[in-house]
Amino acid sequence: MKVLGKEQYNKLSEPLKSVTTNNLFARSVVEKIVDGEIYVDDADNPATYFIVHPYGMSLLFGDPNNAAFNEAFKKYALNENGNRHRVEWMQVFPSDWDAVLADLLHDNLVEPAYQHTSSDTIELNVRVNFKLNKEKYLNAKREYETVDPNISIVRTDKDIFEAMKGTVVPLHFWNNADDFVNKGVAFSLFYNGKLASTAFSAYVHDDKLELGIETYEDFKGKGLACKACSALIDYCLENGYEPVWACRKDNVGSYLLAQKLGFENVKEISYYRMGFV
Repeated sequence: MKVLGKEQYNKLSEPLKSVTTNNLFARSVVEKIVDGEIYVDDADNPATYFIVHPYGMSLLFGDPNNAAFNEAFKKYALNENGNRHRVEWMQVFPSDWDAVLADLLHDNLVEPAYQHTSSDTIELNVRVNFKLNKEKYLNAKREYETVDPNISIVRTDKDIFEAMKGTVVPLHFWNNADDFVNKGVAFSLFYNGKLASTAFSAYVHDDKLELGIETYEDFKGKGLACKACSALIDYCLENGYEPVWACRKDNVGSYLLAQKLGFENVKEISYYRMGFV
């Protein structure tokens, strides 16, 4: 595995188009919207690629039959050099990689345990790709569109961006507030004057906008995430964007919220969880 210099990221533009699963996070790295990392088998003529997004998502794709690259990747996956300090979630393409990894990782590949972050085991999970059913969305929207005087929804500005805390917030998907305000979009819901939930564009490429959502613990269970997401979905529909939703299948909250908003499960793919200690 060789680190690819940023000046050569354009070499992945065409190969990445072959990936038919959700690859927006990988495009954000390749197009230098965020500062990630790219590894390849050969810097001059790459055929196998590994893209790491700073949020902790990665994509392994290209030729799965490169023995030297695969052995180097195994060391990375098991964190033998100790460079990974957080959990990383990896997608692969094509699906041929699943058999290659099963053979490569052997006993290190396990069913989900959810609790440990050991670097000597890789958990095989499932990631769901959704597609919005516009009719379902509009019907569902009527059910939670009631006016609540305690709620106000505003376009997220730089001040709100910088004040947001949490795990799934724009800060983890954009380099800085200025980049986000200029290239992204979000809607923040305030409940009794307090920031309760924000739906934001994690990635925007061409006519696709992938949604992220953060609702603070004190405000969960009030249906606020639906309202915040609805504002962003409406923005997408009004401005010619396809709203994109994807999540881990065992992320029950995100999975159910997607369905409630009219998204339908259209594809399930392998999702590898790599630990760090």
